[in-house]
Amino acid sequence: MSASPLVTRTLTAEEIPAFIGLVFRAFLEDPLPEHVAAEIDLLEPHRTHGAFDGDELIGGGTMLSKQMTLPGTGPQPVAAISCVGVAPDHRRRGAMAAVMRAQLHSQHGTGDAFAALYASEGDIYGRFGYGLAGHRAFFAVPRGADFQSTVDISDGRVREVDKETALPLMHHLHSKVAPTRVGWVGRTKASWQVFLSENDSELLSEGLTRWRYALHPEGYAIYQVKRKWESRKPEHEVHTREILGTTPQAYAALWRYLLDIDLTTTVRAEGATDDPIIHMLKDATDNNRTVGDGLWVRIIDIDRALPLRTYSAAVDVVLAVEDALCPWNAGTWRLVAEADGPAAVTRTDAQPDLALDVRELGAVFLGGTTVQELVAAQRIRELTPGTARAASRAFAGDHQPHCPELF
Repeated sequence: MSASPLVTRTLTAEEIPAFIGLVFRAFLEDPLPEHVAAEIDLLEPHRTHGAFDGDELIGGGTMLSKQMTLPGTGPQPVAAISCVGVAPDHRRRGAMAAVMRAQLHSQHGTGDAFAALYASEGDIYGRFGYGLAGHRAFFAVPRGADFQSTVDISDGRVREVDKETALPLMHHLHSKVAPTRVGWVGRTKASWQVFLSENDSELLSEGLTRWRYALHPEGYAIYQVKRKWESRKPEHEVHTREILGTTPQAYAALWRYLLDIDLTTTVRAEGATDDPIIHMLKDATDNNRTVGDGLWVRIIDIDRALPLRTYSAAVDVVLAVEDALCPWNAGTWRLVAEADGPAAVTRTDAQPDLALDVRELGAVFLGGTTVQELVAAQRIRELTPGTARAASRAFAGDHQPHCPELF
């Protein structure tokens, strides 16, 4: 008997628990009830699509309503794609493609102008128009590592408090800093709950403590300790969830505190590829930095998305864009902007300067991947000499984009 055609639609509130259960199964996880409840609280049924085989829900994905910080303009609406999964016994039937298409088409014209996600596997989302727009850096810094003599750790005292005491200040400081960091997203009460969730069985099996909260008057660090004893000697590791400082001095003070914790050997942390810790250390090789993929961005409507940010240099460039999934984006577009000023994007019949797929446009949108990089990788074709260099300067940001949380 052949399988019935799949139907894709938004879910009702009553269908969300079944959807969350399906997603956890797809990712081979056995969540605790409180984790399921926290995820359910995050989802909006009208922004959650399911793929059905008859009456059976076999796959789906959601778009979280987030505000992501863009270069020059601060927080802007983004469709934060999450919980994309297909039941293990229904894969390779087109369910995921149908959901991804439904998400993008639902936002066209009046919804979010761009989308972002983290990829479980890097080769999946390019075919849906997502480009690699930012990276995540992972640091392993040895305990006691010295700072450069110029690093000021201020006089602010770092003290450890419980979660309930820490939360109000962390909420306040995060809401203050997030609008200034490209790629960061705002946090609701529900997203904070997911961000700080803990799995007791996982903590036990991995030898990890619960989250600990270190507060500075102008920052905070969330961390846990991975316990390890070798030959009766402690070689514990500090694993951070987030280190945030509203000033360079506060950030340095929090790092100094973590690096000086007794009984430990290493502080492990995640940050942007241009994180200050790289240059704060007296011995730069102490950071042991590795880099992985971070945010992937998809432009849903070119004419609405590109003006959401400002540009670092004046630009007047004509783009020939291909977009198989969102045909309204395909064609030739002119981008005109003054340095740090508003941008205008219009259709044009002029000869193009650069030819690219929409995934490359998503890759350069946050300023983390340059046009020149993609020309060298033969992903963008430069049709008018010199335009790739000019476009690279325009799209570049002051800092590398980074999002400190998965969604």
